[in-house]
Amino acid sequence: MEIPQIKAFNDKLDSYIDQLLPELEAIYKDIHQNPELSMVEYRTAQIAADYLNRYQFEVSTGIGVTGVVGILKNGEGPVVMLRADMDALPVTEATGLPYASTKIARDEEGTEVGVSHVCGHDLHVTWLMGAARLFSEHRELWKGTLMAVFQPGEEVGRGAQSMINDGMMDRFPKPDIILGQHVMVGEAGTVKYRSGTILSAGNSLEVKLFGRGSHGSQPQTSIDPVVMAAATTMRLQTIISREVAPIENAVLTIGALQAGTKENIIPDDATLKLNIRTFNENVKDHILSAVKRICCAECAASNAPREPEFKELVSYPMTVNDAIATEKVIEAFNAQFGNRSYETKPASASEDFSIFGRNWKVPYVFWFVGGTDPEIYLDAKKNNRLNTIPSNHSPKFAPVLHPTLKTGLQAMMTAAAAWFN
Repeated sequence: MEIPQIKAFNDKLDSYIDQLLPELEAIYKDIHQNPELSMVEYRTAQIAADYLNRYQFEVSTGIGVTGVVGILKNGEGPVVMLRADMDALPVTEATGLPYASTKIARDEEGTEVGVSHVCGHDLHVTWLMGAARLFSEHRELWKGTLMAVFQPGEEVGRGAQSMINDGMMDRFPKPDIILGQHVMVGEAGTVKYRSGTILSAGNSLEVKLFGRGSHGSQPQTSIDPVVMAAATTMRLQTIISREVAPIENAVLTIGALQAGTKENIIPDDATLKLNIRTFNENVKDHILSAVKRICCAECAASNAPREPEFKELVSYPMTVNDAIATEKVIEAFNAQFGNRSYETKPASASEDFSIFGRNWKVPYVFWFVGGTDPEIYLDAKKNNRLNTIPSNHSPKFAPVLHPTLKTGLQAMMTAAAAWFN
């Protein structure tokens, strides 16, 4: 559509969106109260599938375990794929909301954990359900094929690839464009876009260091893996400060150091779990190489009986928006949102969204929707306290429902309309 047509398209749908919001709010709160961990999103997937069936989509379920794909054909025109991720986090919610999650589940390691949607995927699912209904009920306004994809396992970096591995590219039409969005800290009612790199690559490793256990009173008979792990942790921090150029952006975090069970027992081994975020493939490769070099060197310095073991936990590619497609989205957003649409800097978060575009070899665009109460956000910005706002993955992350619910729905509809005939 041309920009004036997109504005007219949205103007015609505006009253319908307002009428739909109470239903979407109820759906959102239900999903929020019933979160499911990665790759076991069976209830959420069923909700999405039932909704798509209700509005005449051709629905396929169980794609890559729990993935759902809905196809709505509406004449000749482009194939537009809209994607929403469905999984929640192993985090006990502390928002105090009346509809807060109290769910408990067992993670993949069998540990009992609290479960909550403190990343915002419940909003993503709700937005896509709303967009699916509106496109279905107003087919007179557009032509083409809508592909609605509800993806599992984004938080573990396996969901998109699992759908691809399950024959997604052979079973469904090839998209002309793939579109996705994420609620983030930002003034509610706004959308934030960026051409090129918008999200970092993310790599997580588990490193097991081997020592020789002994009694705490006889350290001379041990090779202490706790000391080894502590020295390794400290040395790993020098990779960013001394091996990466200051003009490059990179993060290395040790999120877990696990060793031993009792204060007077020197254990046999220790485990580090670390996370790396980068915006450059060469920098990523250097950091991963440096991590292995330092871990091996510290083990050798401690006279460890064997070299460390390295296990990849998660690997996310960078999300790099296609320049031409992004310009199309920007024009549509500016027409719809005016000064509530603006360019943002790259974020150090990571996503597996780009795996769809990378495998299909088609352009994709990803953007952010602000979810913070405007008064709170603007006050924090004025007083240089933006870092104090609970962000995604915080137990206190709680997007304000209005106007976030409407803005995200409008953004998804607007971006898709930029392609439909």
